[in-house]
Amino acid sequence: MQISSNTTLPSALKSATPIKTLYTEKISKDEAMEIREQIKQNANAMAFNSATVQNTLLGGGNTSKDDYASFQSFLKDIGYNGKPIASLSKDEASELVSKDGFFGVDQTSKRISDFVINGAGGDEKLLRAGREGMLRGFKEAEEMWGGKLPEISQETMKRATEMVDKAMYDLGFSVLDKEA
Repeated sequence: MQISSNTTLPSALKSATPIKTLYTEKISKDEAMEIREQIKQNANAMAFNSATVQNTLLGGGNTSKDDYASFQSFLKDIGYNGKPIASLSKDEASELVSKDGFFGVDQTSKRISDFVINGAGGDEKLLRAGREGMLRGFKEAEEMWGGKLPEISQETMKRATEMVDKAMYDLGFSVLDKEA
């Protein structure tokens, strides 16, 4: 699925089926359900990978050889062109996760929320699916790391969720799911 947004898709997602423009083409109910699921899965991957990068930079992660190529591809896809993560000094890694750093709370939460907001294109159901995927990705990262993630990841997910919630509110959607 190709989502038009300011955030580049990870290469693993680039081969998926493109989303039809909701405003110019009619889509079937099945296609709509597929799009919601794809948004949810992609937001899940974005949140999970972002939390993984933050934790790796803080010294809490081990990237296996099998995961290394995927990890490097994700970094490239989100626009990181810096030194390889494995060769960073402690000070360089700390700078990347600082307030203004590429993997700090501000930039990372913006990348995650922009991915969901832009990918949803103003569609309430897609925003909800992306929000759900974001939260699920964060939960999966917690499970992978064996418990609560560091404060930086907690704050990143809180801010990304607030940004998606604000976008929903600004579009006139209730943050509470009426179907729940």
